[in-house]
Amino acid sequence: MNALPLPSAIKPPSSGHVPVMLDEVLHYLAPTRGEAILDCTFGGGSYSCAILNTAECNVWAIDRDPDAIARGQVLCAEMEKVEGRSRLHMLAGSFGHMAELAEQAHAPRFDGIVMDLGVSSFQIDEAERGFSFRFDGPLDMRMAKQGRSAADIINTAPEAELADIFHFYGEERHARRVARAVVAARAETPLHTTLQLAEVIRSVVPQDRSGIDSATRSFQGLRIAVNDELGEIERGLEQALTLLNDGGRLVVVSFHSLEDRLVKRAMQRALGKDVSFSRHDPRASLAPAAPAAFVGLTSKAIRPSDAECRANPRARSARLRAMMKRPSPSASLTKGLSA
Repeated sequence: MNALPLPSAIKPPSSGHVPVMLDEVLHYLAPTRGEAILDCTFGGGSYSCAILNTAECNVWAIDRDPDAIARGQVLCAEMEKVEGRSRLHMLAGSFGHMAELAEQAHAPRFDGIVMDLGVSSFQIDEAERGFSFRFDGPLDMRMAKQGRSAADIINTAPEAELADIFHFYGEERHARRVARAVVAARAETPLHTTLQLAEVIRSVVPQDRSGIDSATRSFQGLRIAVNDELGEIERGLEQALTLLNDGGRLVVVSFHSLEDRLVKRAMQRALGKDVSFSRHDPRASLAPAAPAAFVGLTSKAIRPSDAECRANPRARSARLRAMMKRPSPSASLTKGLSA
């Protein structure tokens, strides 16, 4: 599904940002005229702009990063100049509080919600944000620019807590070894930069055969801990289900197994697939339950095309899942179900 150039077409603030699986997101979201869409992770604005340029709808966009909110406000002003009003409405905060943010903004219930999980490429590419060891920057990683930083955790957390962060959030096999090395290094001098931490990790973790940098998994785990990303996803998915109109679509793009696992489980519960019995269990013979409140739009996670992965390596790990709140009897079930 390609975006249609409306007279008031707006563009994301940076042409260097490449949205992941944009065509697939638009296909399953299927925005139409007059609908209300919620973009839970505005970031660089690519999804929001594409939605606004596809249909004459309204988009409410959430982000906890003040820089992203500022970029969105610029787009709002541009749209007001062209149309006399803005169809983009910015909501400052985390999507784990989307219900509260929507209520405060007097937003309507939504016909579509899109969640693009993980870290924004804007954040990764800015050395001063401290998300990546590609650059030497402060060990920060805070999406909202407030609260406990990565440096705070690295320099004060007990060894056992660090090992849990690297193991459970980073899926690092050598988590205990990394935690022990961090504690030893910080005893000599506090770790305040990304390259300092990366070098400590590389000194004890062997190079992965896949070519992934030895520090990648530990950095992922630390970033997730700093921003409570998995907690945000759980809270956001639960609230998203309550904010959709009948026939409304939920589209989620995740980038690693921890995220995708939470999305899959939440959608299975909503689809009524989280409980099953053996055919020998007496409960299996009971009358079938009422139809689930949601209908699956994807039978399994959708992967980006080979062409997209070649053009944008950041898309390689992406997974997309989508479902629809069951329409009212008078509504059509076909919207969003076409291949």
